[in-house]
Amino acid sequence: MAKVSKSFLLTNIQSRRFRVSSCKPAFGIIPSSANSIIKLNLTTTAIKNLCFTQGLLRKTLTKMPIYEIIEKGTPNSTAYSIYFQSVCGKPLSPLHDIPLFANKEKGIYNMVVEIPRWTNAKMEINMQSPMNPIKQDIKKDKLRFVANCFPHKGYIWNYGAFPQTWENPDHIEPTTGCKGDNDPIDVLEIGYRVAKRGEVIQVKILGTVALIDEGETDWKIIAIDVKDPLAEKLNDIEDVDVYFPGLLRATVEWFKIYKIPDGKPENQFAFNGDAKNAAFATDVVAEVHKFWQGLVKCKIEGSTISCLNTTNAESPFHISAEEAGNIYKEAPDGGIAQEISDTVDKWHFIHLK
Repeated sequence: MAKVSKSFLLTNIQSRRFRVSSCKPAFGIIPSSANSIIKLNLTTTAIKNLCFTQGLLRKTLTKMPIYEIIEKGTPNSTAYSIYFQSVCGKPLSPLHDIPLFANKEKGIYNMVVEIPRWTNAKMEINMQSPMNPIKQDIKKDKLRFVANCFPHKGYIWNYGAFPQTWENPDHIEPTTGCKGDNDPIDVLEIGYRVAKRGEVIQVKILGTVALIDEGETDWKIIAIDVKDPLAEKLNDIEDVDVYFPGLLRATVEWFKIYKIPDGKPENQFAFNGDAKNAAFATDVVAEVHKFWQGLVKCKIEGSTISCLNTTNAESPFHISAEEAGNIYKEAPDGGIAQEISDTVDKWHFIHLK
């Protein structure tokens, strides 16, 4: 049975304050003013109509999550998938339909959280599956977990990706001399809050490091949630060392050693592991956004990548919401949960040469 996340708050709509409480099968919306309190009981259909006909969704953009997740399959099974839709129920690909920018003028980006901080499950936007749900990476028919390399536990940031980006594997990046890794660009969100898997958060770019992973350029954009208490004080990469001393060094170390417990060699970095500033990182994101535009419009060959989407009308891969909804319905439920070995919590002591 699919589970839909429906927790959100509507405020400041049409110069009035609204309080929304989730109930089944409808929502209770209570407008309040100094003189009166009137309770309205609206069905889900009525709320959808409000979203589309009155611009409710757009007007509350900064006050409420506008994306929901739909979980299919049993957690900890190979069938487990996380699909996305708008709060009005329109299916969305987290790769192609969620916009890169939350506010372009202010330089605020949408980030899709794949892996919350301090967790180990290697979850990622699946490039091959229709509508690109988040799935756990599988290796030799087993769910993949990232090793804990002392003193780190799991991922040390909220880890995810920018939508509408693609690191083109046929493009040699001149600053690194290596091709792209065929994925959306990765983002490391460094704020205090542990985000939720599948959450879409708004961030600003602070800088980037360039991991060279098995001969491919794998940019890691460093960003912070705009709602973080320190966000206003962090505007460029040097601010990270001021307010998060040691984090950049730990970030480079983490990526160098995290595959060593699996028998792979130490990863390398371009620029001697030094982080580039926000302007450089912004240019990198702009470039991979252009690569994505070529991909979704079929101007660049993307091999096995699924480009099905519901919002890019000029794309030959554009499908209706109904067609996308059928994909969600046909996604497997159930599945056998794999037993998670206690070795997932093992600490590996790695010594770099």
